[in-house]
Amino acid sequence: MSIFDKLESEVRSYCRVWPAVFDRAVGSFVYDETGKSYLDFFSGAGALNYGHNNPVLKRALIDYLTSDGIAHALDMSTMAKRDFLETFHELVLAPRMLDYKVQFPGPTGANTVESALKLARKVTGRQQVISFTNAFHGMTLGALSVTGSAAKRASAGVPLPHTTPMPYDGFLNGTGPDFPFLEQLLSDSGSGLDRPSAVVVETVQGEGGVNVARAGWLCGLADLCQRYEILLIVDDVQMGCGRTGPFFSFEIAGITPDIVCLAKSIGAYGLPMALTLIRPDLDVWSPGEHNGTFRGNNLAFVAATAALREYWSDNAFERDVLAKGEHVRDALTTLSCTVPGTSVRGRGLVQGLVFADPSQPDEVVAEAFNRGLLVETSGSQNQVVKLMPPLTATMEELDQGLGILAESVRSVSVASA
Repeated sequence: MSIFDKLESEVRSYCRVWPAVFDRAVGSFVYDETGKSYLDFFSGAGALNYGHNNPVLKRALIDYLTSDGIAHALDMSTMAKRDFLETFHELVLAPRMLDYKVQFPGPTGANTVESALKLARKVTGRQQVISFTNAFHGMTLGALSVTGSAAKRASAGVPLPHTTPMPYDGFLNGTGPDFPFLEQLLSDSGSGLDRPSAVVVETVQGEGGVNVARAGWLCGLADLCQRYEILLIVDDVQMGCGRTGPFFSFEIAGITPDIVCLAKSIGAYGLPMALTLIRPDLDVWSPGEHNGTFRGNNLAFVAATAALREYWSDNAFERDVLAKGEHVRDALTTLSCTVPGTSVRGRGLVQGLVFADPSQPDEVVAEAFNRGLLVETSGSQNQVVKLMPPLTATMEELDQGLGILAESVRSVSVASA
């Protein structure tokens, strides 16, 4: 029995999918203790958009550590935080004409979602929140309340009140207009729906199965929120920081959310960090009203600043990600044409191969692992093989991983025939 089996909780999951003991990682590759290499098309669930041990970020961290820079500071002012805030404003907010206050709510995506929900309720004085089918926003109680998965919701062990799910774009297979039911509930005082404080939405549902909201649908949602004085929260935890191409995934729709949740790759090096971006007039927090011991991760500030300067000083990186995304999508489409019962969906460098037979994706993931590729499944039935390679992956690395995936899919397809 390994020390992991002996001492670690049964709650662990990824190690069951990829049964190896990993030792080191560079760029798009991770290596196990035997030296076997694996192309990483998982990217730390979106926390490693810039790859493993990115040399530019590593150098910035080493320099900071060797200078005895402050590592932990709660919400005290530090030079590292100042550099990050100045750079974030200069390279991200100002070019997009976005006016947000920046809150550091804690280190995780769930922390920023929790802070967004709390703030929306505080500002509006209303309790209800609208969420969407197949959404995933985190595993703490507030985040679970707006998450769609029945299994994850059940893990709370208590009721998850004050939220109402609505159909996400495409959930009803395009059988009618986008928001007639929600608008009718909001406009009719007899509907039984209390006026919501907020709507929380992902522009692409990663864990929900790589479900992509159309730009028009997002615009319609933003308009609906504005007309009924409901705050719009965009959860960009996994899809932000360039995963779909632009820095923010909502840029494609030309909307400006009231609150934006960022985490995962904003820390740039896999370092824990989250931001809640708040429309200035909504920043009604009292000092310390929402806090956390590890909301001042200065190492993450350093890595994030280095990443912003390296990749977001112009739009070249965005164009590169979009080109790579098209390349991956074209390859998956070609593969899908040869494998009955599959289809493709995604945006930028998050792409999904959807299987009509939900028993096959888990087999594909296992086969891909054996051949040296890390991919995971997503969706309500794990029916999607989700690809999220590092945004810094080369075309050659993408082709290598896509080749392994194609071999794995065909192997499973033949065995299932």
